[in-house]
Amino acid sequence: MPEHARESLSRRGFLAAAVASPLVAALSAAGKPLVGLELFSVRQELAKDLFGTVRAVGKAGYQAVEFFSPYFQWDPAYARQVRQVLDEAGLKAPSTHNGANAFTPEGLKKAVELNRIIGSSLIVMASAGGNVRTLDDWKRVTDQLAAASETLRPLGMRAGFHNHQTEFTPIDGTRPMDIIAKGTPRDFVLQLDVGTCLHAGQDPVAWIKANPGRIASIHCKDWAPGEGPDKGYQVLTGEGVAPWKAIRAAAESVGGVETYMIEQEGSRFTPFETMEKCLATWRAMGA
Repeated sequence: MPEHARESLSRRGFLAAAVASPLVAALSAAGKPLVGLELFSVRQELAKDLFGTVRAVGKAGYQAVEFFSPYFQWDPAYARQVRQVLDEAGLKAPSTHNGANAFTPEGLKKAVELNRIIGSSLIVMASAGGNVRTLDDWKRVTDQLAAASETLRPLGMRAGFHNHQTEFTPIDGTRPMDIIAKGTPRDFVLQLDVGTCLHAGQDPVAWIKANPGRIASIHCKDWAPGEGPDKGYQVLTGEGVAPWKAIRAAAESVGGVETYMIEQEGSRFTPFETMEKCLATWRAMGA
């Protein structure tokens, strides 16, 4: 178990949670989407000090977090400590990012156990793996995702898939994302990564409108064409070409969005400064 797993939990944290948690609960109850941070944005800090990083995210004003694939190596005891830190910080963990290994029969059992402990009800496949290349390959992945949905539904949980450029790039005239959308049930979540959708030359607003009620989670990663330190995924949220006003309007009117997860792959600022600036910009846009 990592050294920080034995870190004691502070009384100050519990007092902070007493203030923060009612706000998060009130926003969620009112039907307003939560604004969270995909923790890949602070991955180096997270690897050094998970508990301290989670507390810093809560202190910055975020309402939720999404853990990515390394969480799958936790044991239940450590997951319970993480849950306690989340509660301290007044943070929800509505979803997790997972590799394809979490969608095998044994892997899904472990994912369910860990997700239940931290309070997550959405298990998202973040990548189907490098061996998925043909349309038939994508149909097999879709069948696996549909089967996971059937397993999770009686547990009050959902399965989802997170797009990258690959899934929006046509193969023989067909986009893999269209295969996934068509072959999965209506409660299956199509977690939209805005930046990679744009990078693939696709329209995120059109995608949301084409899949009403299925875009419960959105990764708010911006993108700008060109090369350089302030191009590509290095731009802050709000500095790229993403039409955030139209995305939010579609997501909240027809998409069924529940959580906006701000994500950043690196910028001219430190990771903590970046997450703070992205949140400030998001709020200035009316979030």
